[in-house]
Formats: sequence, structure tokens, C-alpha cells
Amino acid sequence: MTENQIANKVIGIAIDVHKALGPGLLESAYKECLCYKLLEEGFFVEKEKPMPLVYEEVKLDCGYRIDLLVERKLVIELKSVDALNDVHMAQTLTYMKLGEYKLGLLINFNVSLLKNGLKRIINGSF
Repeated sequence: MTENQIANKVIGIAIDVHKALGPGLLESAYKECLCYKLLEEGFFVEKEKPMPLVYEEVKLDCGYRIDLLVERKLVIELKSVDALNDVHMAQTLTYMKLGEYKLGLLINFNVSLLKNGLKRIINGSF
């Protein structure tokens, strides 16, 4: 499956999770439910995947963690905030660059319609 095909399926599953739970919960609740549904659909999912930072050829563990990495290709960063902002986009793009991933989804579950909380992010480094 390509990154786009995975992303399209993940978006559909995220919409189902949002319809079931609605807005207003903690990010961790959405992460657990989305991870559960993705696994149930047969996806390989890594939750809280550590992302080391390489600086001057030294690998440093700075505590960076990708919320969900699907099929070792798609970065998913989850939020439950009033509004997404540039810092959230930058955070997701940083994870993508550190791991050399092409595509990411930034998903804010604290919205009335999930499509209003979705951002596709492309790593232009490729």
C-alpha cells in the first residue's frame, strides 16, 4: 500500500472513531481508540514510537515520540485542542524529517466535524 492509500483508510477509521466518541476527550483516549481500530483492520501500528535526534553524528534521545506510525510509512500526530496552529504542523513535519517519512496526518479530534481537524503534511525533502 502506498502512503496515500494508507492515509485514506486511516482518515476513514479516524472519522468513525470521532463519530463514536465526539469531541472533548483527552488526546490519549483518541490515540488508544484509533490504535485499537487500526490494529483491528490489520494495520501494523507503532504507538509512541521514539524518534532520536542525530546531531553531529551522535544519536540523542530527546524524548520525541510519534503518536502513531502506521505500516512504517505514515506519521499520525493526534491533538485535542481548540485549534491547530503552526507549531503543531512544525512538530509533525519534524518527526517526518527525522524519520525520513513522506506523508503525515495531523488530526485534531476536538472539532464538531473531523474533516475540519485534518491536515495532510508532505515532507518536501524527497
